[in-house]
Amino acid sequence: MKLNAEDLAKITSLTLANYEESAESFEAGTRDHDVSQNIAALLRHIQGEPPYDILDLGCGPGRDLKTFAALGHRPVGLDGTPRFVEMARKASGCEVWHQDFLHLALPASRFDGIFANAVLFHVPGQELPRVLRALQTALRPGGVLFSSNPRGGNQEGWNRGRYGAYHDLDRWTALMTDAGFEHLEHYFRPDGLPQEQQPWLASVWRRIG
Repeated sequence: MKLNAEDLAKITSLTLANYEESAESFEAGTRDHDVSQNIAALLRHIQGEPPYDILDLGCGPGRDLKTFAALGHRPVGLDGTPRFVEMARKASGCEVWHQDFLHLALPASRFDGIFANAVLFHVPGQELPRVLRALQTALRPGGVLFSSNPRGGNQEGWNRGRYGAYHDLDRWTALMTDAGFEHLEHYFRPDGLPQEQQPWLASVWRRIG
């Protein structure tokens, strides 16, 4: 079923409202999550000498912005939740843009890398090609995008007040390839568990052209 403009606006507003209402508890619950494996996966594929210009897409309260900055890079955050934008600016001291994923206004060829950790699954499937092309354009030629999403059987819908789309590896590969990316690597998380106990699909992609 195709979603119309009203449907998309509702998905965005309700999902962001859910995050807004739970901003403090979300920050406390994710503060100590170890995503060093994901950060390393992005950084090792970026070409050229650091420091790198990195977009932390869906940066939330700013945990990973602080990490990128501490590593000497030049991160910029982006989030659609007003409270997260405020928290991320305060926590990291970094520039943080207030944009939602369906209304991105990104400068062309601005970033060496994009870190999309647990965020792109909130984009309805029909809108993903457009959003991924916007991200591809925001990367410099040869730039790298990291994504981590909860995997599934290519279904989408509401889950505890937030909208999500849950792709398998084949579908995600097709979406990324069509948007102008080449596959570099993928793995499942959490690390060290049997695959049936690894609900997250992490993947790394390079902009073609």
